[in-house]
Amino acid sequence: MSDINEMNVGPRWYVAHTYSGYENKVKANLEKIIENRGLGHLIFDIRIPTEVVIEKNGDVEKEVENKIFPCYVYIKMIMNEESWHAVRNITGVTGFVGPGSRPTPLSEQEVEDLSIETAPQVKVAFAEGDSVEIISGLFEGYSGVVQSISEDLKTVTVLVKRGHRDMPVELETSAVKLLAQG
Repeated sequence: MSDINEMNVGPRWYVAHTYSGYENKVKANLEKIIENRGLGHLIFDIRIPTEVVIEKNGDVEKEVENKIFPCYVYIKMIMNEESWHAVRNITGVTGFVGPGSRPTPLSEQEVEDLSIETAPQVKVAFAEGDSVEIISGLFEGYSGVVQSISEDLKTVTVLVKRGHRDMPVELETSAVKLLAQG
């Protein structure tokens, strides 16, 4: 990489492409390399943009952290031969994002836009058409099929079989649990 030193214009954000599922390993290995080789003056920050999603199934809530851009690690570094080789030779890194073998830096604004800290998103464990069990309220013990879910994910309409017809019942999402597929 002969022209890599010519790209040195101070610390910039670069994107390293990794094998699927290697993002955290790459980050940990790079942090170790920075410490062991004393590269703190060349590599300043390493980020893996994630979002927290709260999955609801009845009254059970579970926080799950999802990678926003799987297979990518963001690295703030001064690009030169030494830093390029340190990142490029980590197991799991396939290269830098950019045309050919020339890494292309991101602007600070692009990185901030990608790493915005937001409130956790809420997700319910069921979708329209899924069979669910009603676990609280007037229809507790009944089961039915999800007809619709409100945009704010607070209420769900379930078609409950009453006699020979289906009756739509609007419930809070916490009153409904996905039936075990079996």
